[in-house]
Amino acid sequence: MCGTCGCSDPTNAVTLTDPTSGERAELRPHGSHSYVHAHDHGHSHDHGHDHHDHHDHHDHDHAHGHNHAHGPAGEVISLEQAVLARNNANAQRNRGWFEGRGVLALNIVSSPGAGKTTLLERTIQELTGQVEISVIEGDQMTDNDAKRIRAAGAQAIQINTGAGCHLEADMVAEAVKKLDPQPGSVLLIENVGNLVCPAMFDLGERLKVAVVSTPEGEDKPVKYPHMFRAAAVVVINKIDLTPHVDFDAARCVENIRKVNPEADVFMLSARTGEGLTPWLAFLARARAEVAGEPPTDGARAPF
Repeated sequence: MCGTCGCSDPTNAVTLTDPTSGERAELRPHGSHSYVHAHDHGHSHDHGHDHHDHHDHHDHDHAHGHNHAHGPAGEVISLEQAVLARNNANAQRNRGWFEGRGVLALNIVSSPGAGKTTLLERTIQELTGQVEISVIEGDQMTDNDAKRIRAAGAQAIQINTGAGCHLEADMVAEAVKKLDPQPGSVLLIENVGNLVCPAMFDLGERLKVAVVSTPEGEDKPVKYPHMFRAAAVVVINKIDLTPHVDFDAARCVENIRKVNPEADVFMLSARTGEGLTPWLAFLARARAEVAGEPPTDGARAPF
């Protein structure tokens, strides 16, 4: 897991960039660390930040840099368990904040190149004037995608994870402070392109949306079952390319059902707009339900 990859490297800096102002802040500076213990007290370095605002529940102890943690009796437990436990606690605080404001937060995951950003761009363009959308963009480097999202008409903020292969709940908490999504709005979190680690890291989202594209083949769900099991929604993107690639749509849906019989599946082309209407209707129902509003079509969101 990520306890042994670049994510746990204490020299790995995580940065947050506001494309509007160009302001860049380090969420986890080079060499920062904290000691994480199973008996629920972290010894973290004070970076001098003042968080006494309306987001004061979003604390961000930095949990990495040591290869073990001690339980209450002195036993050694896995660093991976400690990291996930701290992340889950942060995720619960995020979830409480989203629920309190009626914000629909979706965690969009896929392998690189499946079309997550294009799907977000098209969704924003289609819903302009109907609902406020804000976006957190996660990539290892560059703020290219955040710029694309802003050009599409939504506010966006970029998180660069450096060597990290996924977003974590404390990163999302810091980005949310900057974005300040309005009550009843939609927050789309585009995770780092990766079908492994993001499955394990709860960000406080309402649900995960896994995106798979036709050029990738129909076996992604069974090759990466943990991700597709964790996702309540699966979008099969780039159906406009089906005549040109070796892709069996029925088999892809069958493979999704093998690992997650309850997932809602949408087949669409973010580029051409084909099949987009059911996806947009789902978002409208989900947003209305989270915001405590009656859906316009009378149907309830399937979660």
